[in-house]
Amino acid sequence: MLKQRVMTAIVMVIVFMAAVFWLPEDGWAALAGLMVWQGAREWRELAGMGKASGRAYSAAVIVSYVLLWWLQSHSETLQRHQLQLAVYGAAAAFWVLLVPLWLADVWRTKSKYLLGLIGMLLLLPTALAMLDLRAVMPAPWWLLGVMALVWVADITAYFSGRKFGRHKLAPSISPGKTWEGVAGAVAGVAVYLWVVLWLSGMMQHYELIAFAMLGVALSIIGDLFESAIKRQAGMKDSGTLLPGHGGLLDRIDALTSTMPVAVLILILLGYM
Repeated sequence: MLKQRVMTAIVMVIVFMAAVFWLPEDGWAALAGLMVWQGAREWRELAGMGKASGRAYSAAVIVSYVLLWWLQSHSETLQRHQLQLAVYGAAAAFWVLLVPLWLADVWRTKSKYLLGLIGMLLLLPTALAMLDLRAVMPAPWWLLGVMALVWVADITAYFSGRKFGRHKLAPSISPGKTWEGVAGAVAGVAVYLWVVLWLSGMMQHYELIAFAMLGVALSIIGDLFESAIKRQAGMKDSGTLLPGHGGLLDRIDALTSTMPVAVLILILLGYM
C-alpha cells in the first residue's frame, strides 16, 4: 500500500508541476474546473444525494465556478478585489467559526441541501485560490509555497505521529491522528518556513511565522473535517480516483481549508 501511495504521489507531483509552469491561463482555469467537477462528484456521494439530484448538484457547482471565474476575469480591479474579499471571507468564516463547532459536536447537519452549500464553500474558494495564487508574478511561487506548507505539515505529522504518537487528537473522528503528529507538523513547517525566508531574503517578515502556524492549524482542521464527513456518511474514502490515496477530496482536504484563508490574509497584508 505504501509503495502504491508513493508511486501515485510521484505521478501527481510531476503532472501538477508541469501544469503549474506550462499550462496557459485558460488551461489552468480549466484544470481548476476539472478539480471542482471531480470534487463535486465525490461530495455529492458524501452528502447522500441521489443520482438525479447529484447530477444537478454537480452542474450547479460547475456553473457557479464558471460564473465566478468569468466575473473575476472581466471585472475592474476594485470589483475583482471586492469579489475576492467576499469569496475568501465566506470561506474563512466557515473554517474558523463553523467547522470548530462541527468538530466539537456543537453543531452538525445531515441536510443534503446544507451539505451541498458546504461543498460549494469547500470547492469554489479553493479553485479561485488556485487561480489567484498562480497569477502572482513573476512565477507561481506563492501557489507552490502555500501548497508546500500544507504538504510539509501533512508529511511531518504522518511520520512523527507514527513514530511518537501516544495521545489521540480526535479519537472519535480520526483515531490515527495524535498530538505528537501535530507537534511534528509545527516543527516541520517551522523549519520549512525558515529555509524559505532565508533563501528568499525575507527573514525580516516575522508576520509570515504567524501565517504559517495558522496554516498548520487550518490544514489539520480541514483534514479532520473531511474525516468527520466521511464518518457521518459511513465511507472510508471520498472516492477511488487515486490508487492508494482514495478520492480527490482525500488529497485536497487540507488545501480546501488552507488556500482560501491564505489568499485572504495575503491580500490583507498587501502581498497580493
